[in-house]
Amino acid sequence: MVNTFAVDIISAFDWGNNIMSSQIWQRLRSEAESVIQREPLLASYVYACVLNHNSLESALGFILANKLSDDVMPAISVGELFEFAFVTSPELIHDAASDILAVHERDAATRSYLQAILFLKGFQAIQVHRLAHCLWQNDRKELALFIQSRNSQVFGVDIHPACRIGRGIMLDHATGIVIGETTVIDDNVSILQQVTLGGTGNEQGDRHPKIKSGVLIAAGATVLGNITVGEGAKIGAGSVVLADVAPHTTVVGIPATESGKPNSEAPAETMQQNFLADSDNG
Repeated sequence: MVNTFAVDIISAFDWGNNIMSSQIWQRLRSEAESVIQREPLLASYVYACVLNHNSLESALGFILANKLSDDVMPAISVGELFEFAFVTSPELIHDAASDILAVHERDAATRSYLQAILFLKGFQAIQVHRLAHCLWQNDRKELALFIQSRNSQVFGVDIHPACRIGRGIMLDHATGIVIGETTVIDDNVSILQQVTLGGTGNEQGDRHPKIKSGVLIAAGATVLGNITVGEGAKIGAGSVVLADVAPHTTVVGIPATESGKPNSEAPAETMQQNFLADSDNG
């Protein structure tokens, strides 16, 4: 028997996602029109990337395909892979829309949605990973690894295609981020440059971190092993985390130890990286 209540909930969720994606797309077009008025030298670029398209997925596919293409894999072929991904996994466009909002709300240097999709390699690298993950899930593993390799070469971000990443994610600056195969990152997480989510050796199986919602991982932190970083936790810059982190806890140091409690329920949203501000809350 069909659970009509569950179907209604799913339909409402999809409807809300479609509305959000549509609103973001309309704002992107409006911002693009404004940019070409202010900076005519960018007009052809902005037209090619945004104004010549009729949807967010079309624009993203074009932008990322041209970033990833090389002498072996032309842009038209990569673009077809993005089309495959968006048809096979339509939730990817809603994930991308949530990522745009996350960047705009959390990054003080990002003043428009347009800046996120055109210029921020952290945002772009996440969307490329989503393509690689889709290919991996569809048993196109060699092609997924090729996309991972191009992601690393182009954006300096190395994410294994099997890694599962939620929505509302921000990779700030992004350079040098490494995320291992069995890592799971929930929704609403912020990660800064030079962060490693890795294993402790050459063991097989489930061997990488599980990052819960609301977590902030500051620059240069290393989180190793099949451990859990609890909801709303914060990891200080340069820390090495080798054990579970309790929810709503700040950890710092080598090895990382508890230093207090974050001032926010979701440090990923506030981006407050000064762990000394948390030390009196322990």
